[in-house]
Amino acid sequence: MSKETRRYMRFLVFFDLPVVTKAERRAYTLFRRFLINDGYDMIQYSVYGRILNGNDAEEKHMKRLVDNLPPEGSIRCLTVTEKQFAGMKLLVGMPLFQEKAVKANQMLLF
Repeated sequence: MSKETRRYMRFLVFFDLPVVTKAERRAYTLFRRFLINDGYDMIQYSVYGRILNGNDAEEKHMKRLVDNLPPEGSIRCLTVTEKQFAGMKLLVGMPLFQEKAVKANQMLLF
């Protein structure tokens, strides 16, 4: 697949999970660890994202996400193109290190 035909996208996961009981805190921790171990970067609290290369990768990661859902809470996902993600405006605060360090055109896929 040539560089011109690759379609980089961002897969964003938004979640709001209860953390009142010990079991709920454990479910939150396991879900968050899954996201980090699966290559997601924290964009802000309860918002994680990762770069994908095409629709096949989107389907793969959607299935992995569904397989690791906690029993309670609210979890949403959104896929946007890299161009749409790059157009996001940061209104307050500083960009995270991950946002400065990696852009899709700088990535190497093995």
